[in-house]
Amino acid sequence: MGRKKLFLIVGPTASGKTDYSISLAKEIGSPIISCDSRQIYRELKIGTAPPTHSQLREVKHYFIHSHSIFDYFTAGRYELEAISLMSELFKERSSLVMVGGSGLYADAVCYGLDDFPTPDIDIREGLTSRVKNEGVEALAQELKKLDYESYCSIDMSNPQRVIRALEVVLTTGKKFSSFKNFCRKERDFEVERVVIERERSELYDRINKRTDIMISMGLVAEARELFPNRALTALKTVGYRELFDHFEGKTSMEEAIELIKRNTRRYAKRQITWFKKG
Repeated sequence: MGRKKLFLIVGPTASGKTDYSISLAKEIGSPIISCDSRQIYRELKIGTAPPTHSQLREVKHYFIHSHSIFDYFTAGRYELEAISLMSELFKERSSLVMVGGSGLYADAVCYGLDDFPTPDIDIREGLTSRVKNEGVEALAQELKKLDYESYCSIDMSNPQRVIRALEVVLTTGKKFSSFKNFCRKERDFEVERVVIERERSELYDRINKRTDIMISMGLVAEARELFPNRALTALKTVGYRELFDHFEGKTSMEEAIELIKRNTRRYAKRQITWFKKG
């Protein structure tokens, strides 16, 4: 076999990464390793837009519905599990396909993650209080000023992730993003990145249509079933948080759906910025 190669397929949500990755995987005879921080959860069957059953039958996928929302999962853990899996898969082939929109997870595999500083309880409690009083958007704007790279890579609708990033900045005086690739690890495989791009208007139209499809597939019922567990980190996710707010009487159903579309478009915009830097 030749030198080990990882084809890394990245791009914003709804850009068409799944179809491209399946075509490539079938061409080179590789399974697909997902690097999506939400499609990993088996309870999130609709709102994370995972591959369809027919797509999963076409090519073997890893890290799709492989863990529970009750199973605390981090980029660091993903790095360990993905690298271990790849070591086994590379014994049988020289090329592998990885696909996803989670930039931190992709970087964890390609470059490794440094050890993050331990939490500062006082700072965390202060930031948590601010989220309750000011809303997560206020903290997101502060993070944008202090660490733009993290602002682009983190789901800004997830308060816990925003709090953690700001906590690290305020505790250490260093950017949260600096801890993920300060010292790149040597890998025994080369990486060929493929960035899936679309015109902004087309991408936004695809996002809006996909949201409508997910609603028709039963996303509301899925979210209602998960509602009792809404405090879990895994459920601080676009598509679910907006519906949870609706269930609590904060918005109408129409408003919730429009917020899902808006927040997904915003997330896609940050993903585009992240992948352009790579």
